[in-house]
Amino acid sequence: MTQRFSPRQAYDDAVAHLDFAADAAQAHAADVLDACYRALHDESARPSGVYLWGPVGRGKTWLMDRFHASLAVPARRQHFHHFMRWVHRRQFQLSGTPDPLTVMARELREEVQVLCLDELFVSDIADAMLLGRLMQALFDAGVVLVTTSNQPPNQLYAEGYNRERFLPAIAAIERHLQVVAMDGGCDHREHPGRAEPRFWVRAPQRLARVFAELSNGQSTSSEPLDLGGRAIEVEARSEAVLWCRYAALCEQPLGALDFIGLCDRFGDILVGGVPAMGGAAGNPLEEAKIEDLGPDTAGGGVRRGFSRQDDGARRFIALVDECYDRGVPLYIEAQVPIEELYAQGELSFSFRRVASRLKEMQLARFGAAPQRSGASA
Repeated sequence: MTQRFSPRQAYDDAVAHLDFAADAAQAHAADVLDACYRALHDESARPSGVYLWGPVGRGKTWLMDRFHASLAVPARRQHFHHFMRWVHRRQFQLSGTPDPLTVMARELREEVQVLCLDELFVSDIADAMLLGRLMQALFDAGVVLVTTSNQPPNQLYAEGYNRERFLPAIAAIERHLQVVAMDGGCDHREHPGRAEPRFWVRAPQRLARVFAELSNGQSTSSEPLDLGGRAIEVEARSEAVLWCRYAALCEQPLGALDFIGLCDRFGDILVGGVPAMGGAAGNPLEEAKIEDLGPDTAGGGVRRGFSRQDDGARRFIALVDECYDRGVPLYIEAQVPIEELYAQGELSFSFRRVASRLKEMQLARFGAAPQRSGASA
């Protein structure tokens, strides 16, 4: 039987044996998660949830994953935008049902006691309007929520349209979750560890070499890949390795579900020809059809005030986030270094997270991380 570490035990073990730098903010967060973990396994206790927030690279996701792995009670772990996609889909299925959000919350409670959501971020009015009532319904149903975010609760959807519709969600979070700030002043994704480069500038030959090494002993093909009925041009592919150019994955209408499918199928993904993205400030904005690419475009549909230059950048964000969340190594050959991938524009905030995640992927310990299931991500 696999030994379960409590969150604090897992953190102490990582500091002692996994080249983790000790961090007081992380240790405090581990203690808060430990208290939640122990309350969940004590029938006489009333556990409260936890909201971990802080800049990129502070260990929020890692700690939440250790908490999830420690649990002996039913739990689900998802990226926030995966969860919201389920919410929108289930709401549509419950059309005509009185109070569908309460029905949803009760269904979820029948399945799990704990819901872990990574990267809570709200920029879509449809999500903002839903979340206040949904959060309260989840808490009323007895679901314990543990979530991570780059922002404190009172800064979520701060500049959003009709933000007053989101205020009940903030109130519910602050009432039911212990809010923990994690900013030890160090981006731990840049903490020295054994390097394993997976990002190169203007060096397409490196991807050819990596593909040959990773596909050693497997049959290979350059035939297009069928992805949801769409033919994706590939440089090469084997049973477990995919090598495409940026244009094939990010300059045609693919969305988050497609990238989930790629990570379900391939253990390593190589992307060549990644350009510098973003545009000069003041470029004209236009109306564009956006697929469901994640938290910045949750709910899909038509988004106004959007630069078509960012279509590919949004898909690139979704690809990096999915690979990172699933522990799938992403090998990239680009025209510019990581720090210059997105010059400026409305996605600058999201690209800070992308840059930090790509830097962590340059460490051997990322490749050794266990992959998470797409169904329960």
